[in-house]
Parts: sequence; structure tokens; C-alpha cells
Amino acid sequence: MESKASATSADSFGRSRFIKRNDKVPYRVPSEHQHAVANSRLSLLAGDSTPNPIRVVNKPQSQETHEPVLAQDLVRAVVTDTSGIYVDATFGRGGHSKAILDQLSDTGRLIAIDRDTDAEASALEIEQRDARFKFANSRFSELRKVLDAMVIRSIDGVCFDVGVSTPQLKNADRGFAFDLDGPLDMRMGKGSGSSASDWINTVAVADLTKVLKLYGDVRAARSIARQIVSRRPLETTFDLVGAIRAASRSGTTSAKILAQVFQAIRIYINDELNELQAGLSEAFEALGCGGRLAVISFHSIEHRLVRDVFQSLVRPSAPRGLPVRDEDARAQVVLKNVRPHYSERQANPASRSAMLQAIEKTR
Repeated sequence: MESKASATSADSFGRSRFIKRNDKVPYRVPSEHQHAVANSRLSLLAGDSTPNPIRVVNKPQSQETHEPVLAQDLVRAVVTDTSGIYVDATFGRGGHSKAILDQLSDTGRLIAIDRDTDAEASALEIEQRDARFKFANSRFSELRKVLDAMVIRSIDGVCFDVGVSTPQLKNADRGFAFDLDGPLDMRMGKGSGSSASDWINTVAVADLTKVLKLYGDVRAARSIARQIVSRRPLETTFDLVGAIRAASRSGTTSAKILAQVFQAIRIYINDELNELQAGLSEAFEALGCGGRLAVISFHSIEHRLVRDVFQSLVRPSAPRGLPVRDEDARAQVVLKNVRPHYSERQANPASRSAMLQAIEKTR
């Protein structure tokens, strides 16, 4: 149920321009393709159809390995009162939460939330040894609901680190990575809602094309969408990779294109951009005057969304020809378009596309 605060603040940011999930699509799987699809995964793994440029990772890797991006910059931007109350809206494996806790005094508090149940084990370890920390398994768009349950009226700062984390990418069972063979799942919240395979195996070509263009900036979106539909049902990540490769005349596909397609499907399946927009709204309304909101984003769609939301608060729109008065602004810029330092990009290549933006609530 949507809180009063979220409804009010959402209106101030305007109606979402992103496609909401709709799993009730009448288009069904064509039966004449069943036999051909049954062999798609075998041919892909054997490499007997087209050259395979993909690095397949078979060696087990630790799912707990995750370097928080721009951690010190984020903490400096958000923590203004060491005895204040803060929220880490995307806990992940706790990298940013630990950095914030290191700066808080004994009377400070940190609430962390995450929709991924895999994050809960790491959070419980911190809860057991640090009384200042509490965790809630929720979407970050439910921030107000979480705070109400803890009888917290306002907070001093909140941070978001959006997108998919390294542990999620390294877990083949989650279906986020194109170089690991596993179920075509892609759900941020395990077992919650429809999986990527559920949607892909019923969506129409036109709708799939739209998603690939909007959320992945995929140039050959329509031809890729046609190949995906023609090879259904797709059940694994390598089934999807095979369909993407089939859309190329040469039979080879760059890692960039694979990443774009996987990104687009993941964003749609989890309704990530509408979630982020609602989460930013919830977070800003929960801030007390002087409280700060910081966001780390990883691709241009997220960068623009955050910039637009922040701009609407820092410099609200006005009728054409009328000046915007200073008293109309609800926030001021703290950080704008901060990128990781060269040393961080070298040590953690996954950070290279990260961008940090932050604002402070003024009224």
C-alpha cells in the first residue's frame, strides 16, 4: 500500500516516463520452434554453430567479493552529523553500510534495506555485533514504510547504489551474467514476481523491441527480438546468448551488445527505473532540513533519471517567461557527476562507469 508521503512526493516529480511491467501478454510460444530450441543450448556449449567470443567462467568464485564503489566520497557527501540517523537504501553486501558505520558515533543509527534476500545474511552479521544497525528486506521505494515501522519521522541522510552487484553477477543461478550458464531468472528479489524466462517466452516482438531500445540502447533491437521469439522457449542465459548471436550475420556478437540486451531485460523485469524514481521521492521526503541524498548510478539512463529528479528539486520548473525564485527550490547541489579516481578504476574495473550525485534538502 502506498504511503501518503510517497503519493505526495511522486506528484512533485511528475509522471514516470518508463515502461511498467506487464506480464499479461497474449502472445504465446510458437509450437513449430520447439524442436529447434531443444538443441540450442547444446550447440552453443559445444561451439559447433558459430565462433564463441564469450569467456565462460567455470571456476567457482566467492559470491561475497564486492568492492563498494566511491565509498569515501559517498560517506563524506551523506554523513554530516555523526550522531544522526542514516539509511543505506541498497545494502547489497554491506560495503557502504560499513563505511558509514565507521563514521558514526555511539549514538548514531543506520537503517539498511534491500529487496534481495541474499543480502540478509550479511546484514544479520552486522546487526548481531552492532546495535546501531538495523536491516529490512524491502524495496527502496518502501523506505517510508520501513521508517514508520521503526517509529522514525525523519532522517539525516540516505544513499543509493543502484544496479546489480558483483555477488549477484557471479552467481550463475541468478541469471544476470551472459558469461555464466544458469537459469534465465534476473529477479532482484529471489522468487518474487515473474522471471526473465517467463516474460521472454510470452512477450510480443514489438514490446521486446521497445524494451531493448529504451533500456539497453540496442541498435539491432528488432532483429534480436525476432530471433529471441523464433527460438523460444528460452530457459537459460546461454539460450538467450544463442538467440542474440543468431541475429548477427557473422554469427559473433560483442560483449557490449550482450551486456546491453541483458541489462535491458533485467531493468524491465525488476521495474528498476520506476523503482528508483519512487525511491528517490520517498527518500527526499523522509529527509529533515539539511539532510542529504546521494546516488551512485552506473549507466546513462540512471544518470539522467537522477539528474532530472535532482534538478526538479534544486531548480523547479516555472511557466515560460517567469523566473524561478530561490525560495521555490527545495534542495541545493552537494556533488555533481563525481567519477571514481584513476586508482579506484584500476583496482576495481567495475567502478569505471559509476557516477555519484548528491543534494541537500533546504526546506
